[in-house]
Amino acid sequence: MSLSAATALLLLSLPDIAALQSGQPLPPVVVTATRQAEDPLTVPAAVDLLDDEDIGRARPRANLSEALQQLPGVVARDRQNQAQDQQISIRGFGARASFGVRGVRIYSDGIPATMPDGQGQVSHLVLPAAGRIEVLRGPFSALYGNAAGGVIDVTTAAAPEPSEAIGGLAVGDFGLRHGTAGWRGRWGATGQGDALVDLGRIRNEGFRRHSRSRRDQAQVLVRGGLGGQGEWTVLANHMDLSALDPQGLTRAELDGDRRAASPGAGLFDTRKTVRQNQAGVRVGQSLAEADTLTVTAWAGRRQTFQVLSVPVAAQANPLSGGGVIDLDRDYHGVDLRWRRQGRWLGRDASLTVGVQHEQAEERRLGFENFRDGTLGVVGALRRDEDNGVRGRDAYAQADLWLAPRWRLAVGARHSAVDFDSRDRFVTAANPDDSGGQDYRRLTPVAGLLYRASDSLSLYGNLGGGFETPTLAELAYRGDGTSGLNTALRPARSRHGELGARWRSARVQASAALFRSDTRDELVVLASQGGRTVFTNAGLSRRQGAELAFAAELSGQWSLAGSWTLMDARHLRDAPACDASPCPPPLIAAGRRIPGLAGHDAWLELAWRPVTGLEALLEARRSGRVAVNDANTAFAPSATTVDFALQHRGGTATLAWRSWLRLANLGDRTVVGSVIVNEANARYFEPAPGRHWQLGVELTRRF
Repeated sequence: MSLSAATALLLLSLPDIAALQSGQPLPPVVVTATRQAEDPLTVPAAVDLLDDEDIGRARPRANLSEALQQLPGVVARDRQNQAQDQQISIRGFGARASFGVRGVRIYSDGIPATMPDGQGQVSHLVLPAAGRIEVLRGPFSALYGNAAGGVIDVTTAAAPEPSEAIGGLAVGDFGLRHGTAGWRGRWGATGQGDALVDLGRIRNEGFRRHSRSRRDQAQVLVRGGLGGQGEWTVLANHMDLSALDPQGLTRAELDGDRRAASPGAGLFDTRKTVRQNQAGVRVGQSLAEADTLTVTAWAGRRQTFQVLSVPVAAQANPLSGGGVIDLDRDYHGVDLRWRRQGRWLGRDASLTVGVQHEQAEERRLGFENFRDGTLGVVGALRRDEDNGVRGRDAYAQADLWLAPRWRLAVGARHSAVDFDSRDRFVTAANPDDSGGQDYRRLTPVAGLLYRASDSLSLYGNLGGGFETPTLAELAYRGDGTSGLNTALRPARSRHGELGARWRSARVQASAALFRSDTRDELVVLASQGGRTVFTNAGLSRRQGAELAFAAELSGQWSLAGSWTLMDARHLRDAPACDASPCPPPLIAAGRRIPGLAGHDAWLELAWRPVTGLEALLEARRSGRVAVNDANTAFAPSATTVDFALQHRGGTATLAWRSWLRLANLGDRTVVGSVIVNEANARYFEPAPGRHWQLGVELTRRF
């Protein structure tokens, strides 16, 4: 496992992630935007790299959470519920998300999977095609704009020479069937271009009842060179998802039958379908020996249909949006970046400046989830609106070697995020909810690195950040009246980090101390009848420590691990109202921020007795997790152990990989994920006990 690998991309900006793509195989070291190998000990920030082996080691490559669990500072949970996507948070940011990803910016080959308001999805990522995953933590995340508590970029592998066709099948408990097929090859007179096509289908009956799902994926990526030092990339992907939603369980339901769905899931046949199509293009061209201009553009459409279990009685409220969501979202964006690399005052230096515009427009319809006494069907129209969010950003980044062992990076990003809503469902009892809200923020960042020796580097960072409400969080006001909740303020945070990296011939390790103070944290004020109202809390703090290492114990044995200590709390009372006298505070000072464990650990022991055969023993430990702001309920701590075998072999024209994983060997009772502040106390999403997965992958070389 390649722990502590970092990239200079964080010293630049969004398009520089995309610039990692080249026509040659990626080297096993850090690659800068100019595709020059860079020693990870020279990069002043916390970035980890997972390579192809880390991503696919004895796993089906079905979900991003499979790979991310081994990284420090990252919480990645498989919810056993494809209708709600995976839960991902970085250093505590994004933990409150009840669906999708919040507070973390997601990219696929430099194309955003996060909307301008901070909502993100990972279900369309085609992991069998991934060659590397890079995760950025800490202050430099702020350079990626709104809601950037961390950054995850999934980069497609380079095509090999000669061309090859790939097919794979993974099966497992609970009806898991995961089939993949792909083709990778090079083109052009000198083979400077490459093309990759990947297809996949995942079917799963689900560990829990009422959790059957199907997900189809397709991706095409083509890269080529331009005259001089230029290159271009075209990426297109498709995702089609259909899933039943078992919802969360109360503590009593969890103790009674862990495989059950909630009663409402059965009554209303809760379910979700999603279809997404997206395309992007990036063109980079050297203008002179020191200058590079890069343009990245993308566009897509995401269509969502979802049946919720909102009680019929709750929909009697004339302001109710119903219990069925029909949402079409169109989005697009463009990023223009100029970079100069050379010398300044006799020292190596670089300067990057750029602008970005991104926009999402959605048509949202809401219907009752009953008709003529039948539940779980589309009924009368209750919501019809057009919503939009636009982000306009400008950024700059300067990087300078002050001395042979000292490196300085400074930068800033100015973000403007504008929301508007046009209500088309207006009645005597449901007034016009049209309106808008604008947010502005400048987020500076600075980092300093000291190369203490050839084996050790030390660094520190300081920076700001901010997170606007999403369109969904702005939807309802706390006083019960109609219209956007324009009283919501963005969460503003200050980040600090101290870190170290050490590397020898057989060991590499990293350590970091971090702290983030956030004002106006976005929290739930009330949730009832399908209406969730948000408000701002006072001051909160996330602080902790991260450790990671990878060691070759001998020619056959290796050991890798990571550990995260997290203390995330509200430091001030969050009042329940603005008037006086006021009821007891909504959140009392000292309460833990829900969705986060006090500690997480991962450890992997690998044995390679002969060439091509690998045996793995993998353990995970997570502390107990608060599930609501009041800290009156917790998911218990848990320890699980997996055993896996993987074998690689082949001939000159045919290669294969087969693997077996026995998960949760001790058959431990585990809560895999939680739904923070769920209105009906259905906080808990259980994970399976002992289960197995088996897979094989064949590669035909031409």
